Amino acid sequence: MTLQIRSCQLSDFTSIFNLFKQLWPSLEMDYHALYAVYERALSSATQHLIVGVQEDRIVGFCSLSLKNNFWKAGCIGNVDELVVDESYRGQGIGKKLINRIEEIAISNQCNQIELDSSFHRKEAHHFYESIGYKSRAYLFTKPLAKRS
Repeated sequence: MTLQIRSCQLSDFTSIFNLFKQLWPSLEMDYHALYAVYERALSSATQHLIVGVQEDRIVGFCSLSLKNNFWKAGCIGNVDELVVDESYRGQGIGKKLINRIEEIAISNQCNQIELDSSFHRKEAHHFYESIGYKSRAYLFTKPLAKRS
């Protein structure tokens, strides 16, 4: 089966939302809030969203954010999400999506690409290491209170 990788379209969101359910199964997600984020990303100059399509079905999704960065004295690409449908994993789809997102980063003059992955995602860690990614830092987060 041939995998087509293409830029996301507005009409792809429901399929992508279903992939998010696989990526974050314990997270209660608000469809409309995520749709608004998706719409903003599609029109953003600093975000790139791609899907993998096989037999007219979206089987993977990957997103990239471009960041101006002092540490690297230039642009860094950050992979925000990568998810492949559970029933299509192990077929090289994730690697093809990452390869395409790296091409996009290079074409936008990024000199490094980064991503974060939760501690419990051991299989994902092995995947990233197998395609040349190295663990170099901890990611610290802090929720911020919404201000009215």
